[in-house]
Amino acid sequence: MRLVTFRTINGHAHVGVVRNDTIVDLNRLLAADNDAALHRDFDMVDFIEMGDNGLDLARHALAAADDHFSGANAPVKLDESILLAPIPKPRKNVMCMGRNYAEHAAESVRAFNEAPSAADKPEYLNMFTKATTTINSPFGNIPYSAAMSEEIDWEVELALVIGKTGKNIKQDRAMSHIYGYMVLNDISARDIQKRHANQYFKGKSLDGSCPIGPWIVTADEIADPSNLDIALRVNGVEKQHDNTRSMLFSIPEIIEQLSEGLTLEPGDIIATGTPSGVGMGRTPREFLRPGDVVECEIEHIGKIRNRVISV
Repeated sequence: MRLVTFRTINGHAHVGVVRNDTIVDLNRLLAADNDAALHRDFDMVDFIEMGDNGLDLARHALAAADDHFSGANAPVKLDESILLAPIPKPRKNVMCMGRNYAEHAAESVRAFNEAPSAADKPEYLNMFTKATTTINSPFGNIPYSAAMSEEIDWEVELALVIGKTGKNIKQDRAMSHIYGYMVLNDISARDIQKRHANQYFKGKSLDGSCPIGPWIVTADEIADPSNLDIALRVNGVEKQHDNTRSMLFSIPEIIEQLSEGLTLEPGDIIATGTPSGVGMGRTPREFLRPGDVVECEIEHIGKIRNRVISV
């Protein structure tokens, strides 16, 4: 199932499910269902918190007679102009894994003039967060201000969406806590990152620097998330291409380490790291400029596309 957050004709943000080339408005359908435990203004995190009950309601709505899809409940044409970030306002920062692909770890070490041994797989994951205000829509514009940064970089990543509360989650139970998957672009200001002693938070947290989407693909639709092709293009030129099997730390390892003493909750977003090919690691170095178009694509999930604009 592909779940979206979209802008209605009156400007409201509603949760929908993609049905062929249309979006079925779940806010309208489920609010009209006397058995639905949701109210008309629920958001994606509210829906995720319902777990299997919410998904069952959505499946029931999709399987219902066609008269459910008439009048006010008629499907909306699937159009990128109305798609918002699937989770427009996360309740917590986006949790990110750094240097989780071997070749990217190596290019990062070279870019930051670190000792070669720093590229080896560590015992523990490199973790950081991006502020909630970084969230951007799958086809939204990426803000660019030369006064703020001239080293805006790209990073395509597989994002996990947590569906079930858990703490100290062991690897053998980790996958049961995943609700679904998204494409994510971890836009990074490298000069700001260096300015703050290579601490990631500020350089990773400029407004609009985390496009996600185009939808949440529910976990049951992805047979093997550890074997997905992942790619990024700038102005049609491929810059990154790998497969999630190249991750140093697997998805169950990520969830186990991240949840040690830290409660993961429905709607939490986890970025699993990026392959090699980022701008700072290229020779010569390359960074985004106004007018550039960045496309991120992951097999079986979808594609997001964002233009860089001056602000």
